[in-house]
Amino acid sequence: MQLNKLAAALLVAGAALPGAAFATNGYFQPGFSVKSVGMGGVGIAFPQDAMAAAINPAGMVEIGNRADFGVSLFRPDRGVTTNGSMYTPGGGTMSISGSYAGNDKKNFLIPEFGYNHMLSPTMSLGVSVFGNGGLNTGYSTIFPPFASGTGVDMQQLFIAPTFAMKLNANNAIGITANLVHQSFRANGLSNLCYYPNMSATPTACTDQGHDNSNGAGLRVGWLGRVTPTLTLGATYQTKTSMQGFSKYRGLFANAGQFDIPSNFGVGFAWAANTQLTIAGDYMRIKYSDVPAIANGPNPGGALGGDPNGPGFSWQDINVYKLGVAWQYSPQLTLRAGWNHGDNPISSDNVFFNTLAPGVVTDHLTLGATYAISPSLELSADYVHVPKHTVTGSLPTNFFTPGSTETLYMSQDVFGLSLGWKY
Repeated sequence: MQLNKLAAALLVAGAALPGAAFATNGYFQPGFSVKSVGMGGVGIAFPQDAMAAAINPAGMVEIGNRADFGVSLFRPDRGVTTNGSMYTPGGGTMSISGSYAGNDKKNFLIPEFGYNHMLSPTMSLGVSVFGNGGLNTGYSTIFPPFASGTGVDMQQLFIAPTFAMKLNANNAIGITANLVHQSFRANGLSNLCYYPNMSATPTACTDQGHDNSNGAGLRVGWLGRVTPTLTLGATYQTKTSMQGFSKYRGLFANAGQFDIPSNFGVGFAWAANTQLTIAGDYMRIKYSDVPAIANGPNPGGALGGDPNGPGFSWQDINVYKLGVAWQYSPQLTLRAGWNHGDNPISSDNVFFNTLAPGVVTDHLTLGATYAISPSLELSADYVHVPKHTVTGSLPTNFFTPGSTETLYMSQDVFGLSLGWKY
């Protein structure tokens, strides 16, 4: 009976929940549940709900029988400012100086769902469904050679069935099968796609509508209580191999293949007293796993879509998370946190990242949970992401020497979730 319930939950979740449309540890979300995000995204050693498998599957065996439903409102502000001139076909130049907002779509609702059932006191089976992250820009006006309406939309949905078990009273392990669906669209890139030596297949490079791909990977984790007040955790996610975007096989390296990079992390949770818990995580995201993300603009002369072709030039990043949870009363828990991620975009590669200005670094978070009853709780979070910028030179095949571009982004997030213990 319980396995039937889990199968039904997987089916409903996969059909109903879209992936995230923007995120800010590169393109990954800073955290994977309303409770976790309220503490800066920590969770490797501090599972709090049935979204625990998104970061450390071992945590699912610690949370008991429960279901969690949540939604977050993302409001990113992203765009570019430019200074300089562009060459024209007649041999002259034209000014491109200005400020261009990529906010054609301003609000994004990102749902999440988790379910966990204890098979025995030492084993659990559950599922977490969440948007791993994504990218979205839309420029109603933009500097040449981009065209009005330029933008991208990339979303990733994870369905993560999870098995976890306690090895003994102090140690637990877990394994998650990441079943992933992603969607991508690019508009307004014709001037680039048809420029000489830019795309191997310019007819499959832009303005093809949304394309979809599927893939699978694994996440494993360990959770260990080393003293009565100190818990440690570790987690590793394999690179997720995805089908290529055939409609955009002339844009991304390897005929449109956009895999999801591996990542790993360690964390701690310290119960300072019966009311206060301090937790922290370190994560490493390996964007270098994926040529479409990591490659430079013209690697070895390869064209868009070629094996090992051009990409966004993103670097691997470190992410540091620190959070506190204070049980103010039996009904009310308050949270706060900080999340700092390296900026994956260097000043040498700003031009192509007009499409994906994921340059922010710091996240300041608040959260709370109110127990409506012993079995029902309501949680909320708020995240403020201060504006961050990166400035670099524009490529001289299109622009006059000294022309520059500044990427910018900031973001606010509001989340609500309902947790049910059964």
